[in-house]
Amino acid sequence: MANLSLDRWGTVGMKIGLSDVEGRVLHGLIEEASGDIVIRIDRRGFIIHASGNIAELGLDFGAALLLPHITDLAQPDHAASLGEHIGAVLAGEARPGWIEFPVAPFNTLDAAETPMAPGRRWYAISLRPMHDAADPAGTPDGALCLMRSVQRLRLLEGELYNRAVTDPLTGLANRQAFCASLRRHLAGGGGQIVAVFAVDGMRALLLRYGQRTADEVLWGFAKFLETMALPGHEVAQLDGERFGVLLPEMTLRAAREWAEDVVQTFAGLAAPASARNPQLSASAGLARVECTVDWTLREAELGLVLARAGGGKQVAIAGHRRVA
Repeated sequence: MANLSLDRWGTVGMKIGLSDVEGRVLHGLIEEASGDIVIRIDRRGFIIHASGNIAELGLDFGAALLLPHITDLAQPDHAASLGEHIGAVLAGEARPGWIEFPVAPFNTLDAAETPMAPGRRWYAISLRPMHDAADPAGTPDGALCLMRSVQRLRLLEGELYNRAVTDPLTGLANRQAFCASLRRHLAGGGGQIVAVFAVDGMRALLLRYGQRTADEVLWGFAKFLETMALPGHEVAQLDGERFGVLLPEMTLRAAREWAEDVVQTFAGLAAPASARNPQLSASAGLARVECTVDWTLREAELGLVLARAGGGKQVAIAGHRRVA
């Protein structure tokens, strides 16, 4: 496609309803755009012509009784922003670059997708305004558009984001993601409860049995915490041995009862089969989400220190606050 001469592009443009000038502009648009969808819109944004590969969207343009508007290609939650961008271009404003949007469902498979579904198909569109030959400096009487799939890029961005906020060993959210969640709750007024758990004696376990065994213990405890978490709880790994759990809509007393149940259940499940196997237990510290993220986590971790100082397998609250 990129090897076609400029004169031939004028001929190709005429075959899809474009003038020779428009065909030459088309050459500039898709010189390196093999696979892109080419669309011609009028000054109101209605699609006049489209390349045959628009069928990739599930849209049968040839069978359409009415001219679809360019914003009909976008899902409803993105149609307004797409329309604003295209309207500005058609009004003569300089809008360089591409705008991205998920395409509307044109078949049963897409119709089953929700606005937050990972299966949304993302495209980007770029417009080149077209002017009347008699008034080249006037308001555009339409535009040529290129639509390009950016689905792979979106998936890659999502994967990179997930890696940035996920602990690679346990698959839980990491400290960065947990702190971001705490900041959102603080912005909403705070008052929730946060618990910091840790397996007792992890360093001794590491020195005696090695890193692989220690990793297996941490992975198992992470999965155990996920199982014990109630709906709405957020579980994260804060560092190499500490885990955080955000407990919304819980009083401090209820949070302590839940944390004690976690600690006791884990001790029962981790009871050694023989005296030669290590005795595993966990401890926890609790704190209210208030002041700042650092203050909240420090208070919870101080509670964890108190619980371990008392022999482990306990739940403690820094400052010995009255539980209510």
